Amino acid sequence: MQFWHELAAEMSKDWFTANRPRYEALWRLPMTALIEDVARRLAPVYRPLRLDPPGLLRIHRDLRFSHDRTPYKTHITAVLRPAGAPIAHVGNAALYLEIGLDGEYAGVGCYQFHAERLARWRRAVTGAPGAALLAILDRQRRAGHTVSDQDDHRRMPKGFAPDHPRAALLRKRGLACAFPAIPAGLLHEPALADWLVHHARAAVRS
Repeated sequence: MQFWHELAAEMSKDWFTANRPRYEALWRLPMTALIEDVARRLAPVYRPLRLDPPGLLRIHRDLRFSHDRTPYKTHITAVLRPAGAPIAHVGNAALYLEIGLDGEYAGVGCYQFHAERLARWRRAVTGAPGAALLAILDRQRRAGHTVSDQDDHRRMPKGFAPDHPRAALLRKRGLACAFPAIPAGLLHEPALADWLVHHARAAVRS
């Protein structure tokens, strides 16, 4: 993690340009190799859906709407998606992996539904698919995955009773499942790919 600590302290274009070879060798190339290996092994699990080639998110921060003017992220993010939107619009993720100063995160799902998808979601969860989804989420939790709820709406959406039996699903802005914490010592080992594939398969097969 030394590279990220130094980047956080410097946060300058000159420093990053001079140290880009370290970023490439220590982080970008290994992360690319890791996500490509995982993608190859997960592709059969998703058939007949197709997975787009995996990729990394840019290390440069989007400063257009941010008061924080620091130019670089202090983490690296790899994304594997079903075929569709550009990588910058993550949408549904077959795997989302982030490693950096704030720790590690690995999971699957859609962080935030766009308006059309949100409307479809609410129609679905109030019908028969909602009962099936509750069973799926229960299996996710038994697999050690955490179903995201930090960005749920506090109030019920307009048009639904506050005591609706599926209120928890109706208040969701998105649906993502985080894997358990990456075991200590695994981060820089080849077995990390096996661990990621295991949990991604468990998420798909639920």
